Amino acid sequence: MDYVFPPAPQAGAAVAGSAARFPVRRIFCVGRNYAAHVREMGKDPDRDPPFFFTKHAGALVDSGATVPYPPETGDFHHEAELVVAIGTGGRDIAEADALSHVWGYAVGNDLTRRDLQAEAKKQGRPWDWAKDFDASAVVGPVHPVASVGHPDKGAIRLTVNGETRQDGDLAEMIWTVPEVISILSHSMKLAPGDLIMTGTPAGVGALEPGDTCVVEIAGLGRIETLIGPRG
Repeated sequence: MDYVFPPAPQAGAAVAGSAARFPVRRIFCVGRNYAAHVREMGKDPDRDPPFFFTKHAGALVDSGATVPYPPETGDFHHEAELVVAIGTGGRDIAEADALSHVWGYAVGNDLTRRDLQAEAKKQGRPWDWAKDFDASAVVGPVHPVASVGHPDKGAIRLTVNGETRQDGDLAEMIWTVPEVISILSHSMKLAPGDLIMTGTPAGVGALEPGDTCVVEIAGLGRIETLIGPRG
């Protein structure tokens, strides 16, 4: 097929123990999926149906990359997250079958322009400008299910310059991975290459140029991001 200019390269995440990469199609994110984080954001953590927002695949960056401090913000935040990598697509997936659609899991950091998000909330506008910007989705190597199983508990921690900011457990998620996959698949057909960032524990906070941000999840290792100068 001919194009009027060369198409963008295929976005992809590293794969643990392999030179191959996991091709990324879309990135879905779950909002407010840990009760303590819901409270720190000033909301009620009742178990309402989950809501989603998205990031484009081009926002993906590997562990070890330097992320420029983004423009149009003075309140740039980290959010440690478990990432689910979909290997088999489907629509209206039953919760009991959801885990069979998972290829693997990774450590992630959902970078956020918090001041833009707060303004969007105030005006009842979408969160796109706050969440979906260049280099806003840090995703570490994807670990195949065959190697790590399906983690549903275990520590999830984030440090900035060695200081602990977030310290939670995957078991604290309001909506489990099977529930999230099933509910999302009722809205649209999932496809191989989709990633799902499953929400963040309490303790989100600001990053500054020169900071080193590390996220660790039990059994999945760690990712590291250096925050560069303002873009």
